[in-house]
Formats: sequence, C-alpha cells, structure tokens
Amino acid sequence: MTRVTTLMAVSMMVAIPVLAQNRGGRHNVGGGHIPAHGPTAVRRPAKPRDADPTHRNYRDEPGHPNVPHVHGNDRWVGHDSGRDDARLHLDHPWEHGHFTSGFGRGHVFRLQGGSRERFWFNGNYFSVAPFEYDFVDGWLWNTDDVVIYEDPDHVGWYLAYNVRLGTYVHVTYLGAG
Repeated sequence: MTRVTTLMAVSMMVAIPVLAQNRGGRHNVGGGHIPAHGPTAVRRPAKPRDADPTHRNYRDEPGHPNVPHVHGNDRWVGHDSGRDDARLHLDHPWEHGHFTSGFGRGHVFRLQGGSRERFWFNGNYFSVAPFEYDFVDGWLWNTDDVVIYEDPDHVGWYLAYNVRLGTYVHVTYLGAG
C-alpha cells in the first residue's frame, strides 16, 4: 500500500505543474503553435487608430503579450485595421517581387541572421514595418522559426509569425539573393 501511495504522490507532483502551465487552454500563445491559416480579411470599416500602434494595448488576456499575437485557436489578435490603414499603404507594392517559397503551416523557416531592418532565411530577405519595430524586441534573428502568411488586407505586405513567441509583424519582401 505504501508503494501505491508514494507512486500517486509522485504522479501528482509531476502532473500539477504541467496542468498549471496549460491554464489558458486553447487561448495559449506561442510555444510552438503554428496557425492553420492567416487572418481573414476585415469586412467592416476600420476602427480609428492611434497613429502610433505601439501605444495600443494588445494584451487581451492575462499573460498574453502586449503585441499582435495569435491564440491557440488561430484567432489573430491585432489584425483588425482593415484595407484603409494608411500606415500599411505602399506606393510600390511588390517592388522587389513576390515571395514564392511557401505560405502557412507547412512552410516553417529558420531565421538565419539580420535585424528588424533586414532579416533573411533561405536566401529570401524581408524588412519589418518600421512602426512595428518594437514588436520584435524578443525575436532571435539567427535561431527563431517563422512562418510567412499573406496579408489579406494590405497589398504588398506579408505577416511573419514567430513560432516560439506566437507573435507576428507586417513585413515587406526585399527579394532573393
């Protein structure tokens, strides 16, 4: 009987911390989750926005990051400004061509270097939208995995999703080298 009691006690000590880490259920962010699809197009007029999106509060639940992120149920938090968002207007969309190495869950790329101004993987170069620079402060430019999604609302932009953090930013394609 003592062995059974000891085994149960050890099992509980191991199981409780694991269960506590998953309190958020399907609304967890990051940790390797890759969204099955990108965000859907915004079908309503854009909400008025502060000119500086870094002052917006993206923390929709306790413990979530205060940057655009994706829930474990594939809800894209922060992608809601719509087609008329002047910050995302490009005078010359696709100036350096289109990214063609694959989109979404089946195409995970390891960052190979750079910074927010210019980063790369597999010979493809991108740049983070300048007004979203603060959103990539925790990115590891030579080890993080990213997934690229097409932005359904903003011509010439892609969304780079960081698998480790569960966060994303708007990026432009700078071409292949």
